[in-house]
Amino acid sequence: MTRSLPLTGTRIAITRPSGTAGSLAQRVRALGGTPLLLPGSSLRAPADVETARKALRTALSSDIAIFISPAAVRFARRLGALRGRAVILAPGAGTQRALRRVGRTDAIAPAREDSEGLLAMPALQHVQGRRIGVVGAAGGRGLLDGELGRRGAEIVHAHVYRRLPARLDRRHADALRRTAHEPLYVLLSSVEALANLLGGLSAEVRPTLLGGAAVTSSERLATAARGAGFARVLQADSAHTNDMLAAVVKGQARDGRGNPQQPKPTHSGVRPRKRSDQG
Repeated sequence: MTRSLPLTGTRIAITRPSGTAGSLAQRVRALGGTPLLLPGSSLRAPADVETARKALRTALSSDIAIFISPAAVRFARRLGALRGRAVILAPGAGTQRALRRVGRTDAIAPAREDSEGLLAMPALQHVQGRRIGVVGAAGGRGLLDGELGRRGAEIVHAHVYRRLPARLDRRHADALRRTAHEPLYVLLSSVEALANLLGGLSAEVRPTLLGGAAVTSSERLATAARGAGFARVLQADSAHTNDMLAAVVKGQARDGRGNPQQPKPTHSGVRPRKRSDQG
């Protein structure tokens, strides 16, 4: 008997920033799903390059520097070499790999890939009076700033890029309508991306989005999804791709939509991670 792939018959809306969702879309297709690209933001260079360059130097000369995403690494590298005395931290393996590609092979990442995982790292436990540089864009990671401030750290920001709302047009609306007969799962990357989506989609098509199941990586984002009007919210173990897609598979099973003959996940399937793990 032919066995379906884990995501057969589902639509997976990917809300990562424009131009960054290609590998995830390929993964969804390989697992039998239909990816819908609904970018929650568009990444742009800083408006004032020289100010951003100076802020980056300050961050890299701090006691600790945290690069919040692969995009932060990419845009920071355009401003100059990432040299400095700071201990370099990344929120996950993707950002760690990006740092290593530009020569920061000393970058450290937590097993759990989110702000909570970062905050649990030994390097951030005793930071009273220490200066910590946060390299990224304005907005986001409020939990990180707030908790490090409570621990007594001095936070300095290097805004090396900007997140702007992506332009959502008829193509995005048509993609949502075209396959409306299939279950929809919306992978949410941030509260900001969710707000941009709701603001960018027309009132006519917005209910189609909210009629799907939101897949989130934190309770904070799950609360935001419910507040936005999603009737169904699935919380993944982390923001890691494997965990987000595993949450979809579990949701299908609870709905009776999953494949009863589905094989155990292998390298080509969705392998859930332990609770260990997103512009």
